[in-house]
Amino acid sequence: MQSRVDVDLALVGGGGAASLVLAALDRHGVRDLRVAVVDPVHRRGQDRTWAFWDRPGSDLDPLLSASWRQVEITTPAARRVLDLAPLRYAMLRSGPVYARAAEAERRLGATRVVAAVQDTHDDGDRVLVRTGSGPTVRAGWVLDSRPRPPARAGRTSWLQHFRGWWLAADRPTFDPARAALMDFRTPQPARGVSFGYLLPVSDRYALVEYTEFSPALLTGAGYDAALAGYRDLLRLDPSRLTVREVENGVIPMTDAPFVARPSPRVVRLGTAGGATRPSTGFTFSAMYRQADQVARALAAGRPPVPEPAYPRRHGWLDAVALRALDRGSVGGPDFFDRLFARNPAERVLRFLDGTTTPGEELAVMRSTPLLAMVAATAGDAAHRVRDRLRPARSAPPVPAVVRDGAPPHP
Repeated sequence: MQSRVDVDLALVGGGGAASLVLAALDRHGVRDLRVAVVDPVHRRGQDRTWAFWDRPGSDLDPLLSASWRQVEITTPAARRVLDLAPLRYAMLRSGPVYARAAEAERRLGATRVVAAVQDTHDDGDRVLVRTGSGPTVRAGWVLDSRPRPPARAGRTSWLQHFRGWWLAADRPTFDPARAALMDFRTPQPARGVSFGYLLPVSDRYALVEYTEFSPALLTGAGYDAALAGYRDLLRLDPSRLTVREVENGVIPMTDAPFVARPSPRVVRLGTAGGATRPSTGFTFSAMYRQADQVARALAAGRPPVPEPAYPRRHGWLDAVALRALDRGSVGGPDFFDRLFARNPAERVLRFLDGTTTPGEELAVMRSTPLLAMVAATAGDAAHRVRDRLRPARSAPPVPAVVRDGAPPHP
C-alpha cells in the first residue's frame, strides 16, 4: 500500500458537505487539482434526507425527490396555507447527491482513502492527515466535515431530534401539491417544542415525521408512540399503510461557538463549521453555499476558505430566541405562528435560512412577543458578561447527526 498520498486538497469526511464540494468543483470546471477523500465509509444510497428553501432552476433540480410551492402551518387555533412563491420547499435524498459526487470524483481523478482519520497536523505550509489503516495524506488544504463539539458549552444547549416514517399507502392518500410543514397540534413537551409534518412525494408515498426541540432525547418507544399519535391525528388508516423506511436524527441547537478555522490550512464544514442554524437546525443551504464558495475560490486560484455560514448578528438573534424558548417566556407554537401571521412567507423563510437583511430582521423581530424577547435579550447580555468573568466550561459531545437540516428545522 502507498505510504503517503500528496494532494492539493483533502476532504476529511465523505458525507453531505464533502459531496457538495466535489460536485461544485466539477460544476465550476476545476481541473489540475489533486484531491483526496478520506472517510472510513464510501457512502452510497439513502441514508438521510435534506429539506431546504430555494428558487427553481438550480443545478439541484434533477436530483430532487419532491418540491412544494404551498405548505401548511397548523396550530390548535388555526391552519395557514402559505404560498411560497418565488421560493419553494424542496426535498433531496442522499442517494442522488452521493451518485453525483461519485461522478465528480471520477472526473476530478480524486484519490479515495477508505480509512478513519487519527489526527491532523498543520505546520502552516502543509497538513498531514494520519489514518489508522490507510496511507498518510499530505495536503495543501484540508476541508474537515467530521462532527466536532463546539469550542465551549453554550448558554443554551438544546437538541432537535426526530423520527420519520416513509409510508406507502395502498390507495391515493396524500396530496403531493402541498406539504404540512409545522403541525403544532402534537402534545407539547414540558420543556421544549414539538410538531409533526407530512412531506408527500406522491399520492401514495410520503414522509411523516415527529420532531422535538428540547434538551433531552426520547426513547425509541417514545418516538414511535409520538409518530403513531400524529398519524392518527392526520386520520391516516394504519391498516392501509406500510412503513418502508425509518429515519432518525439529532441536530445540535445551541449558541455555543463552533470553530470553523482551527488552524491555518484546516477549514471545517457542515455542523462542525457552523453551518447549522442554531434556532432552526437548517444546514443544507449553508453547506451548499459554502461548497460553491470553495469551488469558486479554487477555480480562481484563491484559498478554499468560505464565508461564515451566517451573519454574526444572526448568532445573537438565535441565542436570544433559544433563551426565550428554554426559559418558557415564549411558547414555540405561538412564536412560529406569529412569525408567519405577521410577515410575508418569503421573508420568514429567508430569515430561517439566514439570508435576510437587517431591515427585514427588524420587521421579523417586531412580530415576536416584545416583552418576552426584551427580557431574553437582557438575560443573554447578562449571561455573556458572566461568561467573560469565569473559566470556560467544556462543551458536551455533539450527538451524531443522522440527517442534516429538515423542516424548520430543520
